[in-house]
Amino acid sequence: MLLCKKHTALNKIRNLILISSFCYTLMLFPQKQQRIVIEYAGIGYSDEAIEEGARVFLRDESQQVHFIHAGVDMWCDKAIYYEDQDFIEAFSNVVIKQGDSINMVAKYVEYSGKTALAYARGNVVLTEPQSVLTTDKLYYDRTRQLAYYNTKGKVVRDSSGTITSQIGRYYMNAKKYQFTKDVVLVNPDYTLNTERLDFFPDNGHAYLFGPSTIVGEESKIYTERGFYDTKSNKGHFQRNAKINYDNRIIEGDSLYFDRNRSFASATNNITVTDTINNSLVKGHYAEVWRNKDSLFITKRALAITVQDRDSVYLHADTLMVTGKADNRITRAYYKARLYKSDLAGKADSINVDHKRGLTKFINLGRYNTADVFAAARKPVLWNLDNQMTGDTIHLISNVKTEKLDSLKVFNNAFLVSKDTISDDGYNQIKGQRLIGLFRDNELYNVDVIKNAETIRYLRNEDNDLIGIQKSKSGSLNIQIVDQTIDEVRFINQIDGNIYPEPDFPKSGRKLRGFDWRGAERLNSIEDLFKDDQPIELPTIRGLKDYVPPEDFIDNSVTERIKEAGKSAPNKPNKAARNLPKKAALKPLKQTVKKSKTAEKNGG
Repeated sequence: MLLCKKHTALNKIRNLILISSFCYTLMLFPQKQQRIVIEYAGIGYSDEAIEEGARVFLRDESQQVHFIHAGVDMWCDKAIYYEDQDFIEAFSNVVIKQGDSINMVAKYVEYSGKTALAYARGNVVLTEPQSVLTTDKLYYDRTRQLAYYNTKGKVVRDSSGTITSQIGRYYMNAKKYQFTKDVVLVNPDYTLNTERLDFFPDNGHAYLFGPSTIVGEESKIYTERGFYDTKSNKGHFQRNAKINYDNRIIEGDSLYFDRNRSFASATNNITVTDTINNSLVKGHYAEVWRNKDSLFITKRALAITVQDRDSVYLHADTLMVTGKADNRITRAYYKARLYKSDLAGKADSINVDHKRGLTKFINLGRYNTADVFAAARKPVLWNLDNQMTGDTIHLISNVKTEKLDSLKVFNNAFLVSKDTISDDGYNQIKGQRLIGLFRDNELYNVDVIKNAETIRYLRNEDNDLIGIQKSKSGSLNIQIVDQTIDEVRFINQIDGNIYPEPDFPKSGRKLRGFDWRGAERLNSIEDLFKDDQPIELPTIRGLKDYVPPEDFIDNSVTERIKEAGKSAPNKPNKAARNLPKKAALKPLKQTVKKSKTAEKNGG
């Protein structure tokens, strides 16, 4: 039993040795490299004046010189073939075809069968099914299936347009172009400029890196990272992205653009600037329909009308801005709030007609007096020390001077101001309707129409309380001086009396419907958001970070050149000696002549 196990172990060792020896033998004797085949030549002869062993081939009247190498066909009018180096120089009307998809023409081509590196110059045209590349000089690495130019090139694709750049690469396996430096894509509808563009001709997808612009007749886009579908005319943009739609500039962390629908949307940290009406809107999600002159914005939405002295801030759950620039309307709904230094207001909905200077504070119709929330939801307006409430409030501004002109309160109008001395005393005016006039943004005249009621704390010049006045009348007029009621005129007075404070019952010191909302007053821009729930913004991933393109000549190419040179140690290896430098690529042939001179001189 022990002998059997020992014998089995010895067999395993022998097998392992045999396998290792076979692998080593394969390494020592690699398969023979496929060489260039001369398929057809009209005339052929040797010319030692060119180089020892060089053979010259010319076309005849019937057809061109034809070479084949590893699935690639090449035709030309004249060729010089360096057989010991398996290297060809092709002249005049050169055509190279690889399968059914790649076709290249040029005036002159150098090609190495050992390294599968090619260099073409003179009206070079590379054609693949979806695009045509033209340039003056082109380098082609068949092993990596990579074409490269650095002398400016142009790619034409019918549906996408024409792309030009100083440097370009075409990855044939991935069917991808990579353009760098002064990249311009010209389309009938727009012009795209960028520093780097990755382009896939099959689907028309373009990836932009670095400062980029897309300028069309109706829009201008700026981005530093983005994607654009040249077939569907849709794009996504990040990194300082903005879209200029005539009189609107849209900015955000991420922008979506649909040229065919004249539509754009934005996500996170959005600003939409109205350059004509000198206003802007902020939020975290927005939609803009250019042809409809419509803007929808939500998630901490804020509209700012910029004024020289005092801008107006409008905040709500949702803002909608519609209409042409000269007739624009802003609608704020659900928990709408307005603030400027001398005026603040709240309502279920606020509507601003910019052309007329009319701002409407609106209560939703579904709320009624039986609704426990109805009072809190009624529109309220604060001007200095005065609080005004009603079912609907209209605030009118002078469009030219940007100052308050007047206000109207419809149904259940209530004007309240706190007494300056007492802790719980309030001056109150109530009626069916109220019309107020402003001077220098301060309320100075108030008319209360129909069923007017008042409670006033009357004081002398020393602020001593004279008494509390309570009255009813058909209507009344109030004059306000220095934010204090100076005179009240009763029209069609029904009754009225002045009571000493001790004789005036506390239960009667507030008119029916009284609702002091001083705790809700907005005293700063930050107060616009104090009742908002915190929001969680979505994460925007966007494109991955920029990765610089690899050098056309990398280590793998260098190793192939070195291996090819080992087969002909006593001859100048064209592909190896004429390897383009990383700093400045040169034709493969240029250093061949230099290498010959070096050999003659013992170099």
